[in-house]
Amino acid sequence: MSETLHTAQTWLARIRQLPLDRPVAVMNVCGGHERSLAMLGLRAVLPKSIRIIPGPGCPVCVCPEDDLADAITLATANRVILVAFGDMLRVPINAPKGQIRSLAAAREAGADVRPVASPQEAVAIAHAEPRREVVFFVAGFETTSAPVAAMLAEGVPDNLTVLLAARLTWPAVEMLLRDGHSTLDALIAPGHVATIMGANEWGFIAERYCLPVAVAGFTGESLLAALYSVLRQSIQGEPFLDNCYPELVTASGNIEAQRLLAEVFEIIPAMWRGIGIIPDSGFGLRGPWQRYDARLRHVIRTESRPRAGEMPPGCDCAAVVLGQIAPDHCRLYGKACIPSHPIGPCMVSDEGACHIWWQAGVRPG
Repeated sequence: MSETLHTAQTWLARIRQLPLDRPVAVMNVCGGHERSLAMLGLRAVLPKSIRIIPGPGCPVCVCPEDDLADAITLATANRVILVAFGDMLRVPINAPKGQIRSLAAAREAGADVRPVASPQEAVAIAHAEPRREVVFFVAGFETTSAPVAAMLAEGVPDNLTVLLAARLTWPAVEMLLRDGHSTLDALIAPGHVATIMGANEWGFIAERYCLPVAVAGFTGESLLAALYSVLRQSIQGEPFLDNCYPELVTASGNIEAQRLLAEVFEIIPAMWRGIGIIPDSGFGLRGPWQRYDARLRHVIRTESRPRAGEMPPGCDCAAVVLGQIAPDHCRLYGKACIPSHPIGPCMVSDEGACHIWWQAGVRPG
């Protein structure tokens, strides 16, 4: 887009001048976008006819419940050092009362669970503890998966394995559009993912589904520029892919990161918590890299659990992730489920829509 130097106020004024003659529903795919939208208060200043819907942009929210249960078992029964990105520690699984329901609870019970902020920290822990098995529990999208692929390609200590729960973003969006029940009018594509995979990855939205789409960054200027673009496309009836984050996003993306992803991982069908299996939406370790698969090195025995793989009873996180309801319409939002006592995963992560809305001051009506 050529007009990226406009201020947020200018973009907002241009949006308000658009001749919108009907309500427009725009999904922002990225949890980081949702955080910016909420914290900047952009929804409150936009025309009432524009509805911005949070989408499936939170990897913590869709991480399979069974994978979390496996991580807890590895930490408690197998007595490994379990390392994971910080958000994952508080995500609850379905377990009977009195049993361990999260990695944080496992740590309180004596398991060696350590939060990390990068793959390099996991490698450092494995080097520092050469006589112990270290399992790196990895949940994330392409921006997380690429550094993990680089970590493995560079070489890791023999005592480090990976419990992989990584996902690709675009297949979930295509699933939403393909089922024929979507009421979306346009989409804003995730800037972080596009820096790795390229803006062109999101062209299918315009080409196959005839919907406007724009890649956005995380400032008010970039988000409003992308919103203006898709609204104008909708009015003109000429959908296309627009890159409103040219500072960091190119058409083809980071070729070296893509090469590492293809070298280390293969694309597999994958479970999304509360949603089900989405074809070609997961990363699995490829060929020679399978020697670092925690599931192949360790025997993981998990007991039968009620509602295994599902969201907790009463939790509507899956509907929130799919953009079917707003976070504050969840039956548990602000009641049983709050950030200090999360019931569902969307209230845990900084990229979870429920957590973001609560932090922005949205309370149940």
